[in-house]
Amino acid sequence: MTKPLTGKTALVAGATRGAGRQIAVQLGAAGATVYATGRSSRAGRSELDRPETIEETADLVTAAGGTGIAVRVDHLVPDQVRDLVARIDAEQGRLDVLVNDVWGADPLITWDRPVWEQPLDAGLRTLRLAIDTHIVTSHFALPLLIRRPGGLVVEIGDGTTAYNDGNYRVSFFYDLAKTAVNRLAFAQAHELKPHGATAVALTPGWLRSEMMLEHYGVTEENWRDALAREPHFAISETPALVGRAVAALAADPDRARWNARSVSSGELARVYGFTDVDGSQPDAWRYIVEVQDAGRPADVTGYR
Repeated sequence: MTKPLTGKTALVAGATRGAGRQIAVQLGAAGATVYATGRSSRAGRSELDRPETIEETADLVTAAGGTGIAVRVDHLVPDQVRDLVARIDAEQGRLDVLVNDVWGADPLITWDRPVWEQPLDAGLRTLRLAIDTHIVTSHFALPLLIRRPGGLVVEIGDGTTAYNDGNYRVSFFYDLAKTAVNRLAFAQAHELKPHGATAVALTPGWLRSEMMLEHYGVTEENWRDALAREPHFAISETPALVGRAVAALAADPDRARWNARSVSSGELARVYGFTDVDGSQPDAWRYIVEVQDAGRPADVTGYR
């Protein structure tokens, strides 16, 4: 199999689990050297207190055909991010792909309550985790990325700009966080363009992450059992789909056509021809608008 990213170096910030893990793995499958960062490691867990670790992610990257390197980093601590980028420079001398996927705020979100009834500390912490981490990482990583033309920055969020602009995301702080991430890509796109680099906002669809599967009490093997509880979950996708989307962008010599755009994994699957692990191409955001939000019965015919 061809490995179009052989010789390329990627940093996936927030690669412990979910989308970040599979983004790292799929970049590795394309031949890249991938630095997988996060706070949860075999040396200790983050505040989320979950079992997934960055070392596991790095091992999966290597098993997929790339080179996985785990580095424990809190992306809210500038000195740690500065040291990370200095290490990448010393070891690789280049950075071709930066993926800002740090999140980790799920337990902090309060749904269906106005801002004045929400815990302020948790809300502000959400914004720090969702936005500040991305800014800190880009601040230190972009000088290395623009050293060579052709670099790619991918901001991972939830919802396209078009969707988020027209729909309230059911929580003040969540809405602000997910809107801001897309704007981070837009702003970086304008600053990177003169240097021959590209920035894109990318959203997965309804993600069958470790936490989401646990929420519904299912596994990847029997995930359809969750449809009895939530029929629209039929449009869900594995994290591999967004991982393959990032790998396709990184391997595209004409990736600059996406600069400043907000796109979904489903949209890129149709453009580049990749599929989810089951061979389908779930188009979650079109489904959400045309079926779920429209109040129609769950039916994924024509959407995956």
